[in-house]
Amino acid sequence: MDKLNQVLLKPAIQVGADLFAWMQQGGTQGLATALDAPQTLIQRIADADLRGMGGAGFPTARKWEAAAQAAGSEKYVVCNGNEDEPGTFKDRTLLSRTPHQVIEGALIAALAIRACHVIFYLNPHQQGSLREMRRAVAQWQDSPWLEKVAKAVGQPVDLQVVPSSGRYIGGEETAVVASLEGGFPFPRKKPPFPAESGVRGCPTLINNTETLAKVSHIIRHGADWYRALGVGAASGTKLYSLSGDVMAPGLYELPMGTSLHDLIYRYGGGMLEGKAFKAVFTGGPSNTLLTRKDLDVALDFDSVRERQSRLGTGAMIVISEGSSIIRKVAEYIGFFAKGSCGQCPSCKCGTFQLARLLERVDSGRHSPADLAALRHLCQILPGSGRCGLIDGAVTVVQSSLHTFPQEYGIAATAD
Repeated sequence: MDKLNQVLLKPAIQVGADLFAWMQQGGTQGLATALDAPQTLIQRIADADLRGMGGAGFPTARKWEAAAQAAGSEKYVVCNGNEDEPGTFKDRTLLSRTPHQVIEGALIAALAIRACHVIFYLNPHQQGSLREMRRAVAQWQDSPWLEKVAKAVGQPVDLQVVPSSGRYIGGEETAVVASLEGGFPFPRKKPPFPAESGVRGCPTLINNTETLAKVSHIIRHGADWYRALGVGAASGTKLYSLSGDVMAPGLYELPMGTSLHDLIYRYGGGMLEGKAFKAVFTGGPSNTLLTRKDLDVALDFDSVRERQSRLGTGAMIVISEGSSIIRKVAEYIGFFAKGSCGQCPSCKCGTFQLARLLERVDSGRHSPADLAALRHLCQILPGSGRCGLIDGAVTVVQSSLHTFPQEYGIAATAD
């Protein structure tokens, strides 16, 4: 097996939640470099081509730039650790096993935008993450580093660990803002974006846990080093949550741009004995399914998008021949129906109806009218919600209808 490019996971084996051990492994060197030239940080992140690892792959430096340029002396940096989507388990590993690189990255982000509040917004169902992050934050509060950051920012900097609502929708960035303000995590329409007006109306930078975990390494080693870790035009490494019908499911840190074939067959040990590959839910259960013809795809944001899907969080849920795609899709749509905040009737009612129809199809009790209703809902629901929940639900249903029509009893059509 090839040697893995472990930047984020390797320290987890040796460090845990001990700040001194983190420093012995080179921790805080990135922060020290950042303190010497905070005005260069956004450009360094841009040069590294760091993308948001929470799903969308949006350029991190552009978010930082927007928050840095926003008016206001009181700004927030929020680490979004609400991770709750099926098949995704990367953030909880970083938060519980190597929290200091996340904290250091968040402090560097605070330097870049001159923020005085740093909040770690964590899923309360992940008790290990909460416990270790609280321990780690307490160590930083007792260290001289926080005072150095405060001096550079020009005002005291506070660190907080705040449990989220524990709801799936609570990870959407405007819902994060609503939750931190003490309200129900209802998503809000954008604009304004949180970087302009977030928590209590202040500019708020919200980054995923994995995104912030990479920051200290980039500042310490340089943008060229980070870019060279990727394959082809892709930069850096990615955490891939591999699950489903494979011999060795788990969390793999690999070069961004590793092929889907290599992830499954080289690192994941291949399919379960006697099983053949059928499909993969890519980036979690809300994207277009990839099939055998896509095994060559490079797992980076741009290459996966070219296959009409999304890399998302890097979750890869592998399904074997003989498994029902409709059954899996029905499970995931049921999850979305329960996770809907109920603010948008089209989402709450639409996901419920999709789940109900899929259950009928899966049980063989459906009629042609049910299939027609399923297709009609997929046409009218997209774009009807304040967040992307309903769009993601429709995407995976449409993908299953198009890619596996025979499972629905529909004749395949030529592309």
